[in-house]
Amino acid sequence: MARMSSPREQLVEAGIQVLERDGLAALSARKLAAETGTSTMAVYTHFGGMSGLIEAIASEAFVRFTRALTIDESDDPVADFFVLGMRYREFALANPQRYQLMFGTSAESLNRFHADLTVTGSASARAEWAVSFEALLIAVRRMIAAGRIRDDDEAAIAGRMWSINHGTVLLEMAGFFGHEGHGMSQILGPLAVDALVGMGDEREKTMASLATAVAVMFGP
Repeated sequence: MARMSSPREQLVEAGIQVLERDGLAALSARKLAAETGTSTMAVYTHFGGMSGLIEAIASEAFVRFTRALTIDESDDPVADFFVLGMRYREFALANPQRYQLMFGTSAESLNRFHADLTVTGSASARAEWAVSFEALLIAVRRMIAAGRIRDDDEAAIAGRMWSINHGTVLLEMAGFFGHEGHGMSQILGPLAVDALVGMGDEREKTMASLATAVAVMFGP
């Protein structure tokens, strides 16, 4: 028998649905009470107010984001890195409002919890929100250990590769690369290849790893 979700879980799930459907500005205690069939007091009872609920929504978003970035490691760390990037893009494009909440630059986003990764090696001051960045750090560490790219400080390299993915995804979200997958095939993929080759990988090997990753994600 399926476990019944708690009122707290119901409010978080309703918040995620409202966020994706109507945007962050639409989140209110009244709307979530209507969505879950409870009273507005439930938001304050379980979260202390809307700010607490929004943080809980963000925490759940990071849990699902981390799950999306969990991959089976192969013997090709560069292919695994590409798969990670494709999973990242896939999550962001499928959940644009959640992505903007997690990593956006608006006043409503949660970037106030960021950390200086060039100093701390982490992307967030909240440990539970930093787990997803660990997936990228591990991918970079494996590419360095395999001799595919030079050791130029793994956190800094991860930051560079994140910048490539994040910037491309935001532009694709805004429609600058259309909606036919050209953002990956013509922009993100070639840009990531050039970056890895610039860090020491052989272009032929990089392209072979990219082909492997594409096959993993979309089939041969």
